[in-house]
Amino acid sequence: MTTAALFSQNHLNFDTKGLGAAPDGCTLAQLKDLQWRILDDEVSLPVAVLRESCIEHNLRWMKTFMARYGVKLAPHGKTTMSPALFHRQLEHGAWGITLATASQVNAAYRHGVRRILMANQLVGRGNMALIARIQAQDPDFSFCCIVDSAANIDALGHFFTEVGQRLRVLIEYGVPGGRTGVRDTAQEAECLAALARWPRALALVGVEVYEGVLQQTDAIRGFLQQVLERTRALAAEQRFAEDTVLLSGAGSAWFDVVAEVFSGQDLGCTLDVVLRPGCYLTHDVGIYRAAERRIRADNPVAREMGQSLLPALQLCAHVQSLPEPGRAIIALGKRDAAFDAGLPTVSLQARPGGFAGVRPAPEDWVLTAMMDQHAFMSVPEGADLRVGDILIFDISHPCLTFDKWRQLLLVDEHYQVLSAVETLF
Repeated sequence: MTTAALFSQNHLNFDTKGLGAAPDGCTLAQLKDLQWRILDDEVSLPVAVLRESCIEHNLRWMKTFMARYGVKLAPHGKTTMSPALFHRQLEHGAWGITLATASQVNAAYRHGVRRILMANQLVGRGNMALIARIQAQDPDFSFCCIVDSAANIDALGHFFTEVGQRLRVLIEYGVPGGRTGVRDTAQEAECLAALARWPRALALVGVEVYEGVLQQTDAIRGFLQQVLERTRALAAEQRFAEDTVLLSGAGSAWFDVVAEVFSGQDLGCTLDVVLRPGCYLTHDVGIYRAAERRIRADNPVAREMGQSLLPALQLCAHVQSLPEPGRAIIALGKRDAAFDAGLPTVSLQARPGGFAGVRPAPEDWVLTAMMDQHAFMSVPEGADLRVGDILIFDISHPCLTFDKWRQLLLVDEHYQVLSAVETLF
């Protein structure tokens, strides 16, 4: 199912922020015909935008990177929760989509995604019922989730026995002080014994990890090697229910290390390595740019590929007030942008009816604080800044910016609107 088929009939939601005036009943497919120009003040600001050329570059870059290592990509959909972007990722070779919750799985399925890895435990009967309903109505739906405790395994076994279905699961390994995941051999033995109690309701199909909690290359490599050995041992013991075993890891910061360690391994079974970075699609100028620098320094494939990932997600907002020398108030706040991994950074300035296009913002224009709907920006006295100017901001951590927007505008390099994507947060 193509993106166009899914969204050509969708009407824009003008009850949400970030859109200007348009004819009643305007659809996403008709949006380009309006030829809105953000820099000419034709869109209600603030607005979140995605630079189309950067999105396309990042899609192609990651497809090439995964192919070089012979691994599969199941990008984490929680980053964007945008069906249109899910389908672009699938059209660029993604094996499936990763999600975090049963409700996210349901939303993605309802918008055409048919292979989903839920990189989380499926806990609670209401959540189990959501998955069971999808499996009952679509035998071709491919789904698996992770387990790390006998208690959860037994709960899943009871439920899926009641509904007469079989649930595919991966055992998760974790580290002390980390997030979820089996910590030691005793816990692993308990999980394996529990799985053996439910041979008709549960199928162990692979192994999963999240390495990002460690944050150090040597520690991550050591952990991944341990997981490889446990996967090899489980395969030798014929613990897996399918001929092809899934081995999955990799957030957005360490996918190169996971690719290096997991790819090309002979574990005595057919192995599909599935990596799950999600933030690569839009990248950023903060935490993931720092990760990119490490990747380019450490990974020979990334170096050989030349131009790396590009920041695609930006925010456009007006200068709202210049109340005193050295301070500007921007009509942008915590309701609009992530602030957990650093405040947005201003990159470009536009002046509707003034200078043409955009110009780089001075480095000494710096956000110092944000409230719900306002941002405080420090500027030198006498700065060439006016109320009504449009500032374009880069962000750190795309996940917590996407979830503040129901629609984001796709724009060209001149910030003319090409289309929009919807989110399902």
